[in-house]
Amino acid sequence: MMPLTLAEVEEENIIRKIGGKQEIKAHLEKLGFVVGGTVTVVSAAGGNVIVKVKDSRIAVSREMAQKIMV
Repeated sequence: MMPLTLAEVEEENIIRKIGGKQEIKAHLEKLGFVVGGTVTVVSAAGGNVIVKVKDSRIAVSREMAQKIMV
């Protein structure tokens, strides 16, 4: 397992665990980050990570991406 920030660009990964406080977990779940779901890093520029989840592109902060384990 590794944080999403270490995942290769354009490589599809399966979400294994989401860390952090309950409100952070709930927020990420609303965005489509669920355990067992797939996530693909589109790009990692500056302080944000752009990912593809459920046919949507979402930008999350590097701090949030650290809490998503793949």
